Amino acid sequence: MTHYKNFFLTISMVLLLAIAPLSAATSSATSIASTSPTAAEILGNPDYPAMSYGGYREKTRDVVPTKDEIKDDVRILAAMGIKILRTYNTSQYPQAERLLAAIHELKAEDETLEMYVMLGAWIDCRLAWTDHADHTQGSIENNTTEIGKAVELANRYPDIVKVIAVGNEAMVQWAVDYFVYPKTILKWVNHLQTLKSTGELPAGLWVTSSDNFESWGGGDKVYQTDDLASLIKAVDYVSLHTYPFHDSHYDPVFWGVLPEEESLNQIDQIEAVMLRAKQRALSQFQGAADYINSVDADKPIHIGETGWASIAGSSYGETGSHAADELKEKLYYQHMRDWGNEAGMSVFYFEIFDEQWKDAGEASGSENHFGLITLDNKVKYTLWDEFDQGAFDGLTRNGKPLTKSFGGDKAAFMKSVLPPPYKSRMPRRKITTINENAVPGKPVTADFYIVTLDESLLGTNLNTSYPSNTLKITPWEGTCNIIMTADDVIEITTGTGDWWGNSLGIESETGENLTAFKSGHIILEMRGDPELSFEIGYQTGHYLANNQVNNSMKFGPKRDHKLEKNWKYYKIPMSKITERNADLTNVTNVIYLKGDSPDAKTKMYIRNIFYSKK
Repeated sequence: MTHYKNFFLTISMVLLLAIAPLSAATSSATSIASTSPTAAEILGNPDYPAMSYGGYREKTRDVVPTKDEIKDDVRILAAMGIKILRTYNTSQYPQAERLLAAIHELKAEDETLEMYVMLGAWIDCRLAWTDHADHTQGSIENNTTEIGKAVELANRYPDIVKVIAVGNEAMVQWAVDYFVYPKTILKWVNHLQTLKSTGELPAGLWVTSSDNFESWGGGDKVYQTDDLASLIKAVDYVSLHTYPFHDSHYDPVFWGVLPEEESLNQIDQIEAVMLRAKQRALSQFQGAADYINSVDADKPIHIGETGWASIAGSSYGETGSHAADELKEKLYYQHMRDWGNEAGMSVFYFEIFDEQWKDAGEASGSENHFGLITLDNKVKYTLWDEFDQGAFDGLTRNGKPLTKSFGGDKAAFMKSVLPPPYKSRMPRRKITTINENAVPGKPVTADFYIVTLDESLLGTNLNTSYPSNTLKITPWEGTCNIIMTADDVIEITTGTGDWWGNSLGIESETGENLTAFKSGHIILEMRGDPELSFEIGYQTGHYLANNQVNNSMKFGPKRDHKLEKNWKYYKIPMSKITERNADLTNVTNVIYLKGDSPDAKTKMYIRNIFYSKK
């Protein structure tokens, strides 16, 4: 008991010291804040462009940019006309505190400088970043400290901090290492709003949470909970993220050159494709806005994060969607700025400088290349006009001047531009052969449930059925690449991280009812590297609803079953892989694979997948 008493005493002290600011300090902060514009006056104002800022130079965030380095960055941002910056942590790293100090000192040197901050407080679940993450509870120690530091900094720099954002993509449930449910975010938003009401934070400060459009009710309806509705009402505005760049790989329905555009020149094709990328962002925004407005019709919405990478490896680069290059990055940037200005909405563009810590093990990883300026001070094509106009004259970063990418050689630059793929030739990301008479959730009574199959292999006059809706081919969290070729072969390229996974999921709120197959088999053909270890099977329930069950058989060199280099049929008995708590009335992923990543990327292939009652 003594240990527990000491723990709660420590937490109480943290709360008292970190969250309860001195009345004299808050009174002074309120006075200072009243002489500078409020969040309401700068958000959505086209005279106050916004940008996400990290500024990390090294492969780890443990090496935090110094105050002088940050001053160099702020000068560059100011030269671009940027006036609002977004940060992500308050206490985990001293970057935000150094940024605020740097801005404060620069303002003392130049009274004309205007630079404000949307201060992010990182929110984690209990036991985040472990194998035992508890998403139902927040991390008391981390979240208390992050919010407490945000309060302290907002009161210390009230003329600079105009927004506190509680969490970054903290509610979207593909953030499996740390996500929380809306109730955890709501707790801290309400806390900050209370501090505002009691004068312990400036009244003009706005409080929000910054998250993926799905988390704000724009996607799967499982997110549309009472707690989310309460959160929408509690925040001063919604900060929403949208990333068509990622969708060019994961959900490319909008991506690619349409058949009627194939005769256009490459530039016109790219412009048409990038206009659809903009429309994709607008569509995701509108989907969330419809739900948000149904809860609170007057709630402001701003874009908290969106961006486009200029370099990428397999998923988005030359062997992937061909999305990543500097021309597409510029077109997207212009589209987002135009959209924000026309809509009276702030767009926090991600981001100003490349950062290599995000994918430290893969130099070409797209996450390292979302910046408009490279780590070696090359101004990307997006900012060539500003460079030519002298915006960066006399400015340095890391003691060196800025130069143009490709040495300013337009011809060399154009050689790096990737032609967008033709829609007619793109690998498929969905299986669209369906049974139009079938209804999701209604029992499948046929003898064979076909996922993908050359039916001539089964024979004639057989009782067969197809999925009740399209099947989405999904690589999990970018851990692998999975496509369906023109000859109906599923091709998987494993990643090299800790694990890889993918699935073929039914695109409906209700899964397939495959109870008739509980004593049957999954039959499929596979080939690949015999040394590859993985599990394959089906999933019931929904991950987002916390009731998903994996039902699988393990393959590998030390298992009863393994891949062979040539095609081989495998017959997986349902009775041996179905878990006790599996709900066969709700099969959501009719096939899934998950494995430990090999040292190098490895390919495997699957075809002719079907369920049989016998």
